[in-house]
Amino acid sequence: MKTIIITGGSSGIGKAAAELFARNEYKVYELSRHGESGDGIVHIDCDVTNPDDCRNAVGKVMADSGSIDVLVSNAGMGISGAVEFTELSDVKRQFDVNFFGALNITQAVLPLMREQKKGKIIFVSSVMAAFSLPFQSFYGATKSAVNSLALSLRNEVRPFGIDVCSLMPGDVKTGFTAARKKSLAGSEVYTHMEKAVSTMEHDEQHGITPERMARKLLSLAEAKHPAALSTVGLKYHLFLLLGKVVPTTLANRIVGMMY
Repeated sequence: MKTIIITGGSSGIGKAAAELFARNEYKVYELSRHGESGDGIVHIDCDVTNPDDCRNAVGKVMADSGSIDVLVSNAGMGISGAVEFTELSDVKRQFDVNFFGALNITQAVLPLMREQKKGKIIFVSSVMAAFSLPFQSFYGATKSAVNSLALSLRNEVRPFGIDVCSLMPGDVKTGFTAARKKSLAGSEVYTHMEKAVSTMEHDEQHGITPERMARKLLSLAEAKHPAALSTVGLKYHLFLLLGKVVPTTLANRIVGMMY
């Protein structure tokens, strides 16, 4: 039985993944602030923004299972708003959870994976790492940073038998939409902001199911050589392909017209 750690596994993609991995005979450890244990899932309280929490949680997993085969770094949060008017404290919180949280849990598991000379680290990023949306600049920035981390780390740890990849979801129907912290500061200046955010949230609520994303995570976990960056859904594969062949200025303009 393989052992997997999933951060942010109490809801959305993380919860669907925890349940799917448990059904596929993985020993699942779900790390979050508000989760609970279930069938085949062991919950451990952990705030990923706290490095000590991450190290302590990983220590508990090792004491219980003796090894860590897969890490899915999924914990994240969202904010929206105009760059000009967004509070710096909100920006820092976004990076603390989405980027530094991923870094903290990764640094906690790496010594163990190096010692056992095997392991797989899967970051849950976003298509917004490639196509940044208006009034979502900081979320896109955190996910771009996560992708850069994944690609650098992939080469660093290859000699130790550790695989690293990043999954970039597009629109997914979860509670993430309702949980997003929305700032309308400056809406009298940026008069199209409310419409742009509303369009994005409508797309999310008509998006891919978290269960489908979970199946992709399972596929990546079991792949011998997973792609460094991947997504789910024909539409998002086409978006990423267009991003490679269409000039950046034109692609950015098209995204702006959509929102």
